[in-house]
Amino acid sequence: PDSIRKKIARAVTDSGSEIQVGPDKPGITNLLSIMSSFSGKTLEACEAEFSGAGYGDFKKEVGEVVVEGLRPIREKFEELENDKSYLDSVLKTGAETAQKKAYKILSKVYRKVGFLERFR
Repeated sequence: PDSIRKKIARAVTDSGSEIQVGPDKPGITNLLSIMSSFSGKTLEACEAEFSGAGYGDFKKEVGEVVVEGLRPIREKFEELENDKSYLDSVLKTGAETAQKKAYKILSKVYRKVGFLERFR
């Protein structure tokens, strides 16, 4: 969460101090789009909400909204990361699947080249 906040705080903004969408304000327009996506509000609603606010306050709020929006994903990641038996089973299943596919391909290659199969 802190790295997200820092990255948003360091995001490039445009000259001026108005928080509004416009072709001459790509940095603020980008942040407003992110805010809109994560908050579920329209660009216009986000623009109106922060009219008169400074870039610093706006970036702080964008950071908080993004952190909150990503919270369920981060929590699920941490849950899976801490479940070693689940991770082991996923790795084992993946290895078995890869081995089956590799065996089929190697069998074809061995037959085409004329080698005797030495594995199984």
